[in-house]
Amino acid sequence: MKVMFEKTESMTDAKSIYCPGCNHGLIHRLVAEAIDKLGVREKTYGVAPVGCSVLLYDYFNFDVVEAPHGRAPALATGAKRVRPDMVVFTYQGDGDLASIGMSEIIHAAGRGENITVIFVNNANYGMTGGQMAPTTLLGQKTTTTPMGRDTKSHGFPFRMAELIGSLPAVAYSTRVKVTDPKNVMKASKAILKAFENQVNDIGFSFVEVLSTCPTNWGMTPVNALKFVDEQMESYFPLETFKDIQRGE
Repeated sequence: MKVMFEKTESMTDAKSIYCPGCNHGLIHRLVAEAIDKLGVREKTYGVAPVGCSVLLYDYFNFDVVEAPHGRAPALATGAKRVRPDMVVFTYQGDGDLASIGMSEIIHAAGRGENITVIFVNNANYGMTGGQMAPTTLLGQKTTTTPMGRDTKSHGFPFRMAELIGSLPAVAYSTRVKVTDPKNVMKASKAILKAFENQVNDIGFSFVEVLSTCPTNWGMTPVNALKFVDEQMESYFPLETFKDIQRGE
């Protein structure tokens, strides 16, 4: 009998603590599948910062270390330079990567460090109560913007995949979402490519994943998926902004 689905070796059996409807578990699965396909689990090293991903080590069946808030790219840089044979990745949220960690991610990308970055954008600080993040949409209500984000007081949301893709040393920068099977497959291919680039020593690869946060958004899981499709994607378009293998 042909096996159609089986347990991913790079994931543990730990019970998820993520909120119902959160996409983190699905994105974890896509990362684990990419590592399994490449056969690099025994030499993979994940870096988790402060945020919803803080307990990353519970879910992955390989070495994971925690970094101070926003500093995951710096820690990953050090690990990769000391052990260039390792496959090193960071898994970061928008509050972590695009706020306190903005300097770290920009400089790591600017240097073209041969690491992989998985950036989960759910438009708020998910772990600490739903405050406004650098990616919070205009007009979006959060615990710190109860009247909605406005440009005069808060500026515009950062489009990180575009920003990273504009840097000359970056090999790959793309944005995907995981709201339906078709887009999950596209996200899977993007994440696999980001890891393949590192294995092939091509350079810095960045995958932004638009994700839900039903609890802090005050929505049902179904409506949260619709919010990603109907609101987030209009400001954060799904596109590949840099792919040096395509000559872009």
